[in-house]
Amino acid sequence: MSTLPVILLLSGSLRTASTNEAVLRTADAVAPAAGVRTVRYEGLAALPHFNPDDDADPLPVPVAELRTAIDRAAGILVCTPEYAGTLPGSFKNLLDWTVGGTEISDKPVAWVNAAAPGRGQGAEATLRAVLGYTGAGIVESACVKIPVDRGMVGDDGQITDPEVRRQLVEVLGLLATSS
Repeated sequence: MSTLPVILLLSGSLRTASTNEAVLRTADAVAPAAGVRTVRYEGLAALPHFNPDDDADPLPVPVAELRTAIDRAAGILVCTPEYAGTLPGSFKNLLDWTVGGTEISDKPVAWVNAAAPGRGQGAEATLRAVLGYTGAGIVESACVKIPVDRGMVGDDGQITDPEVRRQLVEVLGLLATSS
């Protein structure tokens, strides 16, 4: 029996009802159609402020848990909002904690930009720059723009649009075959 590849879902938003969270909840729901299993990382709010002095053994428990989740994943899918033209500080903090480890190095990573058309490029540029420092393997074909407005999100917190769901299956499949 083969084990399905695991794709770690990283949200850059702390808001429960954000459209970025809806994208990842939907990716989680459609994962079987892509032949993958997903794990949603939910420790963003618990991460301590990055301090290079603390980036040593023993790592703070939330940081060790993040790095373990990254290490165990075959790939990573990010969905983050843009805040003030760049990544939200809490998500940049998460990424800063990955720089000192090797877990993300060569790991297939992609993102979904769920912002309205013409928005989100600052977050994408910063994400690309930081992932470059970590040595992550950006899967260009899986980095997509899928504008999501709140009207597309059902009562279950998932995106109801069948085309968006199809695109997420494709993104997950590309990540899985890149690992």
